[in-house]
Amino acid sequence: MSQPALLAHDLVRVLAGRRVLDGVGLTASPGHRIGLIGENGVGKSTLLRLLAGVDEPESGSVTRPADVGFLRQEVSYETSWTIADVLADALREAREDLAELARLSEEVALAPEGSPGHAELLDAYGRRLERAQERGAWDADRRAGLVLQGLGLGALGHERRVDSLSGGQRGRLALAALLVRRPSALLLDEPTNHLDDEAAAFLEEQVRELPGAVVLASHDRAFLDAVCTDVVDLDPAVDGPVRYGGNYSAYLAQKRAERVRWERRYTEEQEELVALRRSVGVTARLVAPDRERRDNEKMGYDFRADRVQKQVSRRVRNAARRLDELLRTQVDEPPEPLRLRRTELAAEAAPDPATGADRPLVALHDVRVPGRLAVEHLEVSPTERLLVTGGNGAGKSTLLAVLAGRLAADGAVRRRDGLTVGLLAQDTVFDRPERTVRDTYLRSLGAERAEAVPLGSLGLVHGGDLDKPVGHLSVGQRRRLALALLVARPPALLLLDEPTNHLSPRLCDELEAALGSGPGAIVVASHDRWLRRRWQGRELRMTAAPVS
Repeated sequence: MSQPALLAHDLVRVLAGRRVLDGVGLTASPGHRIGLIGENGVGKSTLLRLLAGVDEPESGSVTRPADVGFLRQEVSYETSWTIADVLADALREAREDLAELARLSEEVALAPEGSPGHAELLDAYGRRLERAQERGAWDADRRAGLVLQGLGLGALGHERRVDSLSGGQRGRLALAALLVRRPSALLLDEPTNHLDDEAAAFLEEQVRELPGAVVLASHDRAFLDAVCTDVVDLDPAVDGPVRYGGNYSAYLAQKRAERVRWERRYTEEQEELVALRRSVGVTARLVAPDRERRDNEKMGYDFRADRVQKQVSRRVRNAARRLDELLRTQVDEPPEPLRLRRTELAAEAAPDPATGADRPLVALHDVRVPGRLAVEHLEVSPTERLLVTGGNGAGKSTLLAVLAGRLAADGAVRRRDGLTVGLLAQDTVFDRPERTVRDTYLRSLGAERAEAVPLGSLGLVHGGDLDKPVGHLSVGQRRRLALALLVARPPALLLLDEPTNHLSPRLCDELEAALGSGPGAIVVASHDRWLRRRWQGRELRMTAAPVS
């Protein structure tokens, strides 16, 4: 039994009066693992919901296998369920396969060869056997234990109720259930959220081994690079969404080349339009024989004038036809990409040499937050680029809160007088969610600063989102607004807690590039494997503080 493909044709989805998806198609064949790439709001999660059958499109169609597994960003279970209940549900199909195989085996043994129904029994047995093999039914219980262990849930008692778990644990449990099930098609929305390095590497191995189609949306560039056989870019392009063969690194190379071609084509067409308009509107007047005749050319003037007029008319007609054609077929201008402008980042954060540029901005000595943080010594220089790494619970966020002065700690914490500090926390919350993005920006910075650094100039918020209430923004959109507020008034010390969470992979790449340039100190706490592999500054690896 061959694994079925997942097919989407000409999908249209309208949300809040906006076409989120407009004629999108997708073919996900068995063995292909397709990553969905694009800015927040372009429809990655929307497409996954349509593929899963959770939502219905306004038009278009989806052909899907009977057993589609879908991991949502927000996981919900029956409040009374235990971990054992979740595992039993995940193992149900495998156990049904084994039970049915046992029943069919008995019936085949009792039916004499050549008797009525014998061939049908053999056929049914063969189909069920193939399905059980694809699902790994005989190994399902052992696989369940390995998956729980690999995703960091092995120590949890199976009698634990799901509603007693943290949000991250519930997400990992939902992911574990899907890996145990091994559905014919698997849809994953941000599957590496809440996973540490070991769990993410385990997930990569599991996903690569799945025989069916996989479609996933993820901001985790290392994960996309490790598992994808194809990448679909949902960002605006000349001919709509584009599918690229290969992993994330291959996508980046192809995307850069495509952007160059698009920009070159647009520039060449605009130059041609200028020339054609000149030919149509100006050339005829410049060369037409309406000037005064000189005495020595009177005899040939009429002949030459007629010939020139015909040549000019032909050229003008040809130019007009080409102008009309080009106006109808010209490519759109490549959209200005969302980007963090490096010149803005910490542009005003350079320390005054008179204050002692060599002295640290912040110095920690024997600092303790009981059960959360233990730092013997740490100094942050005025031009610091410090990456803070470590597992969940190691104290990365706590360290940033102490550096920012938002959390009291035992020990010595010395800061420069007048030090300006900006902190991008993991949870982006605005006090007045009913205010628009534009109003929030204006009130946070003040009219003078907001006018000096217009929000649109930072490239972090789409123009169409400026008048939306902040509470209506996605998590990623709110995070970009919070980052814009920091960039617009750059502090001497910029603290970023998991800055690539909920951002598109492309914006993550641009943010990384911006972090390496300009004055000012930057401290980043991150589990982002792609960022960590490419970090050029200092690194501080933290371990969990001893419980006192």
